[in-house]
Order: sequence, then C-alpha cells, then structure tokens
Amino acid sequence: MRVQDLVPSSLILQLFLLLLLLCLYRSHSIPLHAMAPDISPAADPQPFLPLLAPSPLTPFTTGILPTLSGLCRLNFSAAESIMMVTATDCWASFAPYLANVVCCPQFDATLMILLGQYSKSSGVLNLDATNANHCLSDFEKILESQGANNNLRKICSIHPANLTEASCPLVDVNKFESIVDSSKLLAACGKLDHINECCHQVCQNAILDAAKIIAMKGTSGTLPVNSTVDDCKNIVFRWLANKLDPSSANVVLRGLSNCKVNKVCPLVFPEMKNLTTECGHTRSNQTSCCKAVESYVAHLQEQSFITNLQALNCAASLGMRLQKANVTQNVYYLCHINLKDFSLQVGSQESGCLLPSLPSDVTYDKTSGIGFICDLNDSIEAPWPSASFVPAGSCNQTTKLPALPAATSAQSGLYMKDLMFPYLVISSMTALNLLVCI
Repeated sequence: MRVQDLVPSSLILQLFLLLLLLCLYRSHSIPLHAMAPDISPAADPQPFLPLLAPSPLTPFTTGILPTLSGLCRLNFSAAESIMMVTATDCWASFAPYLANVVCCPQFDATLMILLGQYSKSSGVLNLDATNANHCLSDFEKILESQGANNNLRKICSIHPANLTEASCPLVDVNKFESIVDSSKLLAACGKLDHINECCHQVCQNAILDAAKIIAMKGTSGTLPVNSTVDDCKNIVFRWLANKLDPSSANVVLRGLSNCKVNKVCPLVFPEMKNLTTECGHTRSNQTSCCKAVESYVAHLQEQSFITNLQALNCAASLGMRLQKANVTQNVYYLCHINLKDFSLQVGSQESGCLLPSLPSDVTYDKTSGIGFICDLNDSIEAPWPSASFVPAGSCNQTTKLPALPAATSAQSGLYMKDLMFPYLVISSMTALNLLVCI
C-alpha cells in the first residue's frame, strides 16, 4: 500500500520532514539494537527510545469542550483520573487495534466505576433506559474531547442497555447487602492477585455466588437462566465499585477482564484454501508452502495487537484448523513462524508486538508521544498443536508451554492527527527512508 493512500495530502510535507529528521538522528546516533534492554529475567525492562516523537507543545486533549446533555445523573468528576486513562487507552487511531486487550476492557471498567460511584448517592446500581442513553452519549463526548476515538460505542459493542439492570431483578444497594455476604465478597475481591486469580478464581467465584443469589430473587425457587446470572454479575461489579475507591476498582475490574481475554484467540481466520492446497500434500513444495503460510499470516497481522497468551491460542487454533484440512507437517517450524507473527507489526523492522498478558495501559507523554508495552526481543516458535492441546488460559499445570517473554520493552509510537504510528505509516516507510537517507 502506498503511503499516499494512508496519509492525507496535507500531511505529506510533514511526513517528509519527519523522515528527514529520523535519518539525521540515525546518522548521528548508535544503532537501535545497541540500545536494546537486557532481557534476562532479573532485569527490569528498559524502554527503547521512541522512533519518532511529537512536538513537546502538542496538546493531549482536542481543545474542544464537549457539549453535554445536562440530563445525565452520573458524576463524571468522581472518576476523572480513570477517565483520562480510558481516553489514552482508547486513543483515536489506536483504539481499533487495541480494542480487545486494552481499550474496551478499560472502557467497560470505567462505566462500572461511574455506576458504582453513582449508587453511593442514588442507592441503586443501575440507570433507567432514558438516563442511560444520555449518560453513554455524554461519556463518549468527554472521552473524545480528551483524544479518544469517536466511535467507541461501536468498537466496544456498548449500548445504553449495558448501563441498566437488564434482566437482573435486584439493584437496590441495601437489599443487595441484606442477602449477600458483603464481607466475604470484599475479602475475595478487595485486592486482586493478578498472578493467581485467573487460575484459582477466588474473586470470580465469589462474584458468581453473589450473582446467583440476587438472580434468584426474580424466580420462584427455580434456577435462573445464565443470561440473568450474567446481568447480575454486572450488578455485583458495580457494587464492588461502590465499596472500592475508583483506582482500586479499576485494578480489580481490569484484572478480571484479562482472565477472560487471555483464554481465547480474538483473530478472525480468513479462507485458507490456498494454504491447504500448497501445504496439504506429504511431498508439497516447501517454498510454495511457506509463501502461502507467510501470505496467510500477513492477513492475520492486519487485525489487532494480541497478548502473548492469546498468541499461543491463535497459533494452536490455526494449527488445528490446518490439521483438520489434512496439513500434517509442522508448517510453523518449516516456515519459521513465531508467536509474535500473529500480532500487528510495528517499527521500521516490522517486528510483531505481543502485549503483556497482565493489564497494561497505553501511556501519553508530551515528549515521547503515545506508547504501549510490547515485546520486540523474543522469537518464540509458534507451537504446533498436539492431540492433548489445552488452551493457554486453562491453567492445566501439566501442559508444557513454550517460554513466554522474560521481559518486555516499550515501543513508543507517534500520533499525528488521525494517523496511527508506528504501524500504519512506519510499516510503509522503508522505501521512503531509502529515498530520504541516501
């Protein structure tokens, strides 16, 4: 794809000047690989220098005050710092590519926190349908004024109904506390153990138990349907956000969301007919097979950033699909396919970025720009699935997984108006660099 197709014409000159500055930087500095951090397990990850940086005067917000409805009862100032985190996590250009792992979990958590804080004065853990519509609209406008994407409702599949009680029959705070063991729930979820929670599910089980109890209030002794229990789990999340300060609630909610995120592969696998044709024969041509594999993986790389655990599941999922299509040879080993090949590619070397499996937010700095943590050091071979494959998030202690990245390095990107750096532009910069730098 040509850079002209990605960059508005008014920005071509700016892009050219940035490339020139980059070349001057490279010609007077040490090689990037010399700045790579120590990736031994004992070392704290040290960030790379950003490839490019915006002007120190570049504002974080759009500078436009949002026009709010005046009809929303939520107190947005009660979670002001959390909303700033959300706006950065859902930054305009990055949001679609970080939606699954970073943006949408944070977006959901912030809404839970706002409803939890609201319940302190209202005594209820929900909004009615009309108020929910106004509040979601106002929430989006505030985030957009702080630099967030203007289409988060669609990106994260959030609707006004997500702010109501849905099918859960109990939303009153006092009634909730009269039938649920509040102290037990707070003890289980007040401080989340991010390392062990996803396997031992101490907090998750406590939330499920509480959700089942309040869901039973709408039945006549019969077991509630799963959808009602799920809706009541959202009520329990809001109650926790009532009892915890916004920062602590955010840590808990993000940690719980990551347990769910890391269990699945979020990628959509396109038609693989050409891949199975080239690699499906016992004596298939290795060169043509690997070209087909690389072409297929390149389409996967256009979708989103994923975590290292998600990459394990994506590699296994694709491998099992290929095995069902009679591709018996380990094409990952044959064609040198690594885990990071399943994620978006970043930087001038087009190296795959695997996000950490624990919650990690996008950062903003006036000097270094928009950045997020990715691993650019490890080349872990994608595992070809065996008959005994167990998903990476299943916590089966007998399952042997390849070593995950021992440390991560920060790859900072640049934003310029509506461009996404480094992926959308830097991936197309190689040819231009030659023109400018020679």
